[in-house]
Amino acid sequence: MTATETQRRPVPFNDSSELDTALAFLRFARECVVKKTEGLTEEQLRRVLVGTGTNLLGLVQHLTASERYWFGYHVAGRTEYEEVDFTMEVPAGVSAEQVLAAYAEAVAASDAVIGASADLSRPVAMPIREELLSVRWVLAHMTSETARHAGHADILREQIDGATGR
Repeated sequence: MTATETQRRPVPFNDSSELDTALAFLRFARECVVKKTEGLTEEQLRRVLVGTGTNLLGLVQHLTASERYWFGYHVAGRTEYEEVDFTMEVPAGVSAEQVLAAYAEAVAASDAVIGASADLSRPVAMPIREELLSVRWVLAHMTSETARHAGHADILREQIDGATGR
């Protein structure tokens, strides 16, 4: 491990069941996103380094909305999450601490929903494009969405202070 790979972590090797493996990789992706925010100042977390305006804090806010929408609305049927704001623009009055706490809360709520859905083939409560896809599909979708944004966060973090690793 080189000096800049200060954030490298091993991938999970959970393989006892479909649910165990799927959750291990979702949790790993979530942890990678949060890891990219550690030790940075408020200004660094909000720093825009790409033309799209994406920043670390905005990625976390976006993933918070995604957790609520996919697990809260589609899987659990909580209608208050039918309309969420997927924006990556964090208002100036909302602190990094608040954004990270909201993400932790959304993740905990999602994990509770997943835990209550031990049968991954169970259909979601709210249709996705007019179809009752499975909880398995939502879990796979959110894992890929979170992992994709973890990659974005990795690049942003490297641009900020040179730290790399998953």
